Amino acid sequence: MNDAHWHLVVNHFPIIGTILALGILIAGLFLKNNSVKNTAYVLFIVAAIFAAFSMATGEGAEEMVEDMPTIGKRIIHEHEEIAEKLAIVLYLLGGISVLGIILNLKNHAKAKFISIVAVIVGIGAVYVAQLVGTSGGEIRHTEIRATNENNALVPEKSTPLKDE
Repeated sequence: MNDAHWHLVVNHFPIIGTILALGILIAGLFLKNNSVKNTAYVLFIVAAIFAAFSMATGEGAEEMVEDMPTIGKRIIHEHEEIAEKLAIVLYLLGGISVLGIILNLKNHAKAKFISIVAVIVGIGAVYVAQLVGTSGGEIRHTEIRATNENNALVPEKSTPLKDE
């Protein structure tokens, strides 16, 4: 398997995992259940690890597709810039999650505060994750792009030849 394939395998979990973890963390806050909150924290940590894998394979994936018709370097660069921001947010969220687990295990007074911080950062992460997912999808799925300027390279369907 090459980097492009690995990138496609690992790049979905930082997005989906962050969304799931945020929902679980909010549920854990409402239920006042540390086990549920710790589950969310573990998912945030795993999402951060997968973000590192996605970043590591992204460059190789870029090299494989950047010269393909209808793709271009601009759209890949946009995706890369947003993905770097998401990775930073997820690394931060992973660190907050480690702290949250430790504080929950010690029944520390600041555990609830860290949970609220994690929710706020998690909401921001979900927003950036949506941007990353959309920009990544636009690389190969020209039909979801906001503008058709990159679609100009796609040849139009030719009319079938008539039987002579």
